[in-house]
Amino acid sequence: MTATPEDRNHPRQSMIKIVYCDEESVSDYLDISAGGKESSTSEQVKERSRETHSEVETKMIAKFSWLPFLGASAETGAGAALSAAGRSILNKTLSNTILTDYLDKTDGDERIRQLRGLRVKALDGSMAYAKMYTPYMVIAKTEDQGVDLSRLDEALERAKGYYELVGEDEDGTKCVLRFNIKAFRNNYGLTDLGRMRLVFHGVLVGKTKERELLMESEMEPTDGAEVLSARDLLDRRTTSSELELDVYDVLLAGVEHVE
Repeated sequence: MTATPEDRNHPRQSMIKIVYCDEESVSDYLDISAGGKESSTSEQVKERSRETHSEVETKMIAKFSWLPFLGASAETGAGAALSAAGRSILNKTLSNTILTDYLDKTDGDERIRQLRGLRVKALDGSMAYAKMYTPYMVIAKTEDQGVDLSRLDEALERAKGYYELVGEDEDGTKCVLRFNIKAFRNNYGLTDLGRMRLVFHGVLVGKTKERELLMESEMEPTDGAEVLSARDLLDRRTTSSELELDVYDVLLAGVEHVE
């Protein structure tokens, strides 16, 4: 599942489609890797973005200024309209610069695991599984329900920022991938990941068991260890839900092209 020295002898793979990018975590990685030496880079990017904003605004004003009935209001209207466009340009430039810097920096960095060939899914009964379907609850009838199903999606977003999916390779080896629900790009979401052939850039952050991903396990108190009998231990030894799986925080996910 991870990049090995042998992988580097294979044809080079380049990212052509970004599905998910946790920009805050990526920025932290870049800052840590640079050791604080690249603080001026962000200022240069912002200045370049401001120049781009100004250039586009000037062109828009020129485009509308020929309308005689608008008069002086043309510049004001164009400026107001371009404020939103300018912010979009600024954000996009910053985002793409961070992404490009990250891909350059992680080339050969063994701290970032590149996981390929995984089939990912939400564990039935987990919060991630529920989150995949709660957006549709807004059309459900709630008169006879004990809870307001239409607000269940909002409740889940407030309760949990990261959602875990289980990834499994062709050999049956499993791991847990954690996603920031707000970091998906291009209108993708959790439900799309299982249908795509993706590479996941992740940082190993710990271990967990499959059963600990279930909703009741997340909500139950953890003030003490579970006491098991010898028979329970023997019965559970062979169940996959008791195996400890590596947990990765995903920084980036996308589609690769083999060059």
